Amino acid sequence: MSAQQTETLAVTGNEAAAEAMRQINPDVVCAYPITPQTEVVQLYAQMVADGKVTSEFVTVESEHSAMSAVIGSTAAGARTMTATSSQGYALMWELLYVASSYRLPIVMTTVNRALSGPINIHCDHSDTMGGRDTGWIQLYGEDHQQAYDNCIQAVRIAESMDVRLPVTHMYDGYVISGAIGPLVMLPDEQVQEFIGPFKAVNPLLDINRPVTVGPFDGLHGWYFEHKVSQNRAMDRAFKVIQDVADEFAELSGRRYGMFEPYRLEDAQIAVVVVGSTAGTTRMVVDKLRAKGVKAGMIRTRVFRPFPHAAYAKALEHVKVVGIMDRADSFGAQGGPLFLEIRAALYDNDPRPQVLPFIYGLGGRDIFPDNIEQAFQVLQEASRENKRVSTERRYLNLRED
Repeated sequence: MSAQQTETLAVTGNEAAAEAMRQINPDVVCAYPITPQTEVVQLYAQMVADGKVTSEFVTVESEHSAMSAVIGSTAAGARTMTATSSQGYALMWELLYVASSYRLPIVMTTVNRALSGPINIHCDHSDTMGGRDTGWIQLYGEDHQQAYDNCIQAVRIAESMDVRLPVTHMYDGYVISGAIGPLVMLPDEQVQEFIGPFKAVNPLLDINRPVTVGPFDGLHGWYFEHKVSQNRAMDRAFKVIQDVADEFAELSGRRYGMFEPYRLEDAQIAVVVVGSTAGTTRMVVDKLRAKGVKAGMIRTRVFRPFPHAAYAKALEHVKVVGIMDRADSFGAQGGPLFLEIRAALYDNDPRPQVLPFIYGLGGRDIFPDNIEQAFQVLQEASRENKRVSTERRYLNLRED
């Protein structure tokens, strides 16, 4: 095991992601600026100009063009990265499916921001939650350190021969992207050794082995089989994600899994949450524990592929589970995370109650008191030992 870097830096979340990209030093970066991601590609473009990396930086006229260029670059045989947010992610929409169907190991930093309209530039998870079925692996980070760590691990996951799927890693806009927080980096040489050299598969520019990329795959073709192949790669990704995390822990001392449980072993009520709100939720759990309440929580890290069996096992002893979504799923029974967790726990016997909570849309603040209110609902359901309404409960909603 190599010695790890111990100096703690004070950086923004975007600086943390840009530093990870610098250490990865991809062959090509294609990107278009959009708040609150702009700083990532702005910093990286400066690194290119200053000769700190050897990447080819491709400036484009839109995020649709950025993803088009990324697809072309990766298919040609180059390690390629990009970054986006919100409407930019949405503008890439049709091409996200193309990237995953071509099994291209692209890595994209996505800084979570609400989707318009009305126009809003602040944090929620509606952008990437909306793209959960595009065939991309999704890793959600909580803080600056995880923005850095997930970016590096994403390269290994995407490029694994058992996976070969694009990966997007996310962190909260402004709350993490623009705020100053601590970061401990690995030495440059360790990162390079960890990710290894890029290995192209059937590159377009290999003139000795010509290939066709993107042919018509119609009624009598193999479209069905190709979709099944993508899904089987997602299944294989579970092991790869954990293996990469375990190897990364040997370098950094920082351990990751599919999710992060907290005080869950004997919990009777628990909350599942994504992103930076996990930190506030831990404080509330500790406060409730001090009062004798057996509360716990899980922070979601890997959303695609969704580790349903692991959730079923982790929450099998919990009476009532509250799911805190920072995105809504219009016309459904709850937010995206709620729908996944509830389905995962359906076959548990006894089956815990699973209740949906929506918070923080458009960057609305979430305070400890709001999270305590959610736990109070769970406590009430647990005490009465009866089924309560699964109607959405909105936290910190203006009712007037």
